[in-house]
Amino acid sequence: MRQWPENRIAFGGDYNPEQWPREVWLDDLRLMAQAGVSFVTLGVFSWSWLEPSKGEYSFDWLDDIMDLLGEHGIAVDLATATATPPPWLTSAYPEILPVDREGHTLWPGSRQSWCPSSPLYREFALALTERLASRYHDHPALAMWHVSNEYACHNLPCYCDTCAVAFRRWLEQRHGTLEALNDAWGTAFWSQRYTSWDDILPPRITTTFANPTHVLDYSRFGSDTLLDFYRSEYEVIRRHSPAVPITTNFMTMSQFRFLDYHDWAPHQDVVSTDHYVVNSLEHPQAELSFHGDLTRGLAGGRPWMLMEHSTSAVNWQQVNPAKVPGGTILDSLAHVARGADTLGFFQWRQSRSGSEKFHSALVPHAGEDSDRFREVCELGAIADRLGEVLGSRVDADVAVLWDYEALWAMSGPCMPSSALDYATAAHTIHRLLRDRGVTCDVVHPSSDLSRYRVVVVPTLYLVSDEDAASIAAAAAAGAHVVVTYFSGISDANDHVRLGGYPGAFRDLLGVRVEEFFPLRERESVALSDGGTGSQWSEDATATDAQVVTTYANGPLAGRPAVTRRDVDAGVAWYLGTLPDDASLGSLLDTVLRESGVESVVRTSPGVEVVRRRSDSGSWLFVLNHTDDACQVTASGHDLVSSTDVGPTLHLSPRTAAVVREG
Repeated sequence: MRQWPENRIAFGGDYNPEQWPREVWLDDLRLMAQAGVSFVTLGVFSWSWLEPSKGEYSFDWLDDIMDLLGEHGIAVDLATATATPPPWLTSAYPEILPVDREGHTLWPGSRQSWCPSSPLYREFALALTERLASRYHDHPALAMWHVSNEYACHNLPCYCDTCAVAFRRWLEQRHGTLEALNDAWGTAFWSQRYTSWDDILPPRITTTFANPTHVLDYSRFGSDTLLDFYRSEYEVIRRHSPAVPITTNFMTMSQFRFLDYHDWAPHQDVVSTDHYVVNSLEHPQAELSFHGDLTRGLAGGRPWMLMEHSTSAVNWQQVNPAKVPGGTILDSLAHVARGADTLGFFQWRQSRSGSEKFHSALVPHAGEDSDRFREVCELGAIADRLGEVLGSRVDADVAVLWDYEALWAMSGPCMPSSALDYATAAHTIHRLLRDRGVTCDVVHPSSDLSRYRVVVVPTLYLVSDEDAASIAAAAAAGAHVVVTYFSGISDANDHVRLGGYPGAFRDLLGVRVEEFFPLRERESVALSDGGTGSQWSEDATATDAQVVTTYANGPLAGRPAVTRRDVDAGVAWYLGTLPDDASLGSLLDTVLRESGVESVVRTSPGVEVVRRRSDSGSWLFVLNHTDDACQVTASGHDLVSSTDVGPTLHLSPRTAAVVREG
């Protein structure tokens, strides 16, 4: 086996040689050397080449390319190829195909055309994994195993009869008895009481709204089912490759919400993820930063792998704009700033055909004589110079809590506002802190919160008693806890906590809410500090808290909008609405000042600053996402430009620096 690239940021991406004639392969290796590629992910979608017919395997082409990559010093992250079945498999066994909520079979012709619960599909997938693991476990190019690809990207949830049977088994394990399930689901409502496990179905399309806890449990079931599938492949590989790390690529970009990665992360030897800039977002670069902090949180603060991102345009948005010159480097360094020690792309060579033929790649259609490939080569050289950053960690005094179960529950049917999105408050507060040069860890509510000076609790609609107590304990120990609207409302079964909102946090905050007044899209409410609130408002009473801001108009005029309560050594803040950026920013300035949280360095909106640190030193990442030149206080050696800087660092528009300090 080969060690994962050392002494440099690993640089490479998905390689699909089966798409090209063999004479292209040698040109690929020449260009990889030119670009500084140190690893490739191989074989992700190659099942139909590896097993062209049932039980007949063809590994000659893979042997050849593995040997060539090894001879050229390129590490291989070898995929199990089980992400998408070959046509012969779905033709012979159509029962493995997924089914949507309306009962339509999702036919082959795309990718991920398989039911997550199918034992038959698992049987074939494990047979292929066994063959690959036994054949390549000691290959000199092998450095990592890559299980499947982007689990649940297209085939979850599935509502077929196979899933119905598996769901019942999962429910029996979770709830134990029908009496416990009926209590958890609140089936006394609408005559839904179950008297036989066989009567329970997936939450398929029905006459009107589905039972919210039924829907929530089905989300849990889907995530657990695919995790079990992943672990079955992991165990096959581990028997053959006890020393080779194993991973699968998450999709922690906030638009992807089907898997509870907090459950998945402990089963990765190294956490890896994919991220693509979503240009339709109002603040796409801020979402990229949030994604990095979330992935680092999943990795327990350790460095992580960016398995895929794009050099330029993608192919799946309504409009797919190219990245501006320098954008490939800038986006990549933004990921490294947040803890990535590997930079991977989809893909090495841009495809000539297929659904992703207009998805950008390291080698574009224009070939090596292109500005984009020259930028790729420049990034490869930067990745080499950044080797000293490997293994360093990111400092953060602020925690932003993120919980997939709360997200699923809040996305369920019959909520007070379907326009309310779980991520809005989290992204907004994270973005405003980023603009202030403050780094956050994005972590699960059950994480150890004792080391944070500020804990942000955004729209934590569903929360367990234990996690609510941990959040209160953080405030008592000295943290400033900032809780937003629609938090603490339900328990783990999505049952409303009675006695007044915000339920689990009512005593901590000293606030009691009798009724919600959700705001319509583009509707706002005036605040007494001169700002406005959006998304949400509510009829609150400060039972044991100081009123900081009130509503200034509408039916709630004079009622509390923002409150503060001293809690032993700390402070608990409550936001009953989402203030505009100026008002919320001013409140966060107060929280930062009182809690003692300082900026990495002083900056301005659009200029991102993050510090990575190890026992051997520290590195200041400065990323100018704006169209204007900027300057920040920094001294040391810039690894990007290979120049000494200080006491002021000057950056051109859309450029970055990584300053070795001291």
